[in-house]
Amino acid sequence: MNHIFDFFFSQYSEYATIDIILEIVAVIFGFLSVWYSKQNKILVFPTGMISTLIFVYLLLKWELLGDMMINAYYFAMSVYGWYVWTRKVDETHVTPISKTTSKEKKLSAGIFLATIAFVFLVYKTFDKWNGWVAYVDTITTAIFFVGMWLMARRKLENWTFWIIGDIISLPLYFYKGFTFTSFQYLGFTVIAIFGYIAWKKSLNNNLQTA
Repeated sequence: MNHIFDFFFSQYSEYATIDIILEIVAVIFGFLSVWYSKQNKILVFPTGMISTLIFVYLLLKWELLGDMMINAYYFAMSVYGWYVWTRKVDETHVTPISKTTSKEKKLSAGIFLATIAFVFLVYKTFDKWNGWVAYVDTITTAIFFVGMWLMARRKLENWTFWIIGDIISLPLYFYKGFTFTSFQYLGFTVIAIFGYIAWKKSLNNNLQTA
């Protein structure tokens, strides 16, 4: 049993207690945010903002620049998403769940490529482009940037990007030594699958009643 515990958590022996507590709190609020997103509830944004603020601090401290930028971007997009989700399209209805348009697909591709270029430049500037982790971190950053933008606009396809990014991040964070965060992404993957199913069902129901 001790061998199993050491395998998952031995790296935390070198961490400050406050950082471990902060990571756990951030993970809890991250779970809440994804759960509220699955439920299509506005609380996705305030809970997500708490989680991302904590992770920005921790990831900057741990020098994981791509991950830090993901969370800083999440925070900014949460403000935007909060506005979009509550903006009324008429006197009684707020922005509904919808599918990505052709224009939004092109914008998504642009965000993806621009993010890869930007994160690469950041890594090179700080001389951190020194291993396969940097490559994977850059790709996942781009995936999550697109996913967050689509979620803020209440697009069904955001879940596809979350699922892909979460699956990649699960072993990546464990390799980096952040077991709690790795477990978080395992939970995120499961919730994202059910989130896609729930949003698709809601979208179909809305189309049938339109």
